Amino acid sequence: MPDRVRLLDDVRARLRAGAGFAIATLNLDHMVKLRRIPEFTDAYRRQDLVTADGNPIVWLSWLAGRPVSLVPGSDLVEPLAALAAEEGKPVALIGSTPAALERAARHLGAAHPGLRIAACLAPGRGFDPAGAEADAMIAALGASGARMAFLALGAPKQEMFAARCREALPGVGLVSVGAGLDFLARTQRRAPAWMRRAALEWLWRVGTDPRRLARRYAECALALPGLALGAARTRG
Repeated sequence: MPDRVRLLDDVRARLRAGAGFAIATLNLDHMVKLRRIPEFTDAYRRQDLVTADGNPIVWLSWLAGRPVSLVPGSDLVEPLAALAAEEGKPVALIGSTPAALERAARHLGAAHPGLRIAACLAPGRGFDPAGAEADAMIAALGASGARMAFLALGAPKQEMFAARCREALPGVGLVSVGAGLDFLARTQRRAPAWMRRAALEWLWRVGTDPRRLARRYAECALALPGLALGAARTRG
């Protein structure tokens, strides 16, 4: 798993070479889903780069004797947008809602002069990354001329969609960022910096959206001891 500096260097080199890429940001929820969703596992195998999106992944990596740096997907949007602006490469925003994408696009355009937003594509409810709407979105992304797309579709949909795009549009970079665009649009509030530093972002998120996230984090908590034991066994 690359640290932030190496990731940005890799993306810059790929943009300059006209080569596509897919970036997934691994967290504990993904680890749980990877155990039970074969299509998600297949999509992960087709990602070019995977970062540690969450302190539990950093801790598990340390237990396994292969330490990695924390590189959350939400923290990648701004530096990658800045890089795209520097390199003169247009980007696309995909996922969330039309209103949120419009607000995120305005924020990124103001924060990174010269950045061109080539497309904002928001799917309907019940989006199927293997369905006809996904086909149309892939075609629209290709026609837009974007060289990099931020995907805010949620797991496992964004990673599965990225894997399809990676095959259909080999010159486009795909970055799965979860709630990253909603944070920029301020349609979701991110945990304060001190909570993130204290590895308490999960507590903030479940507190702000308990109906949607309480079960997810309960499943993660139940899975963590077994994952820790498995990681420790691979050490050395």
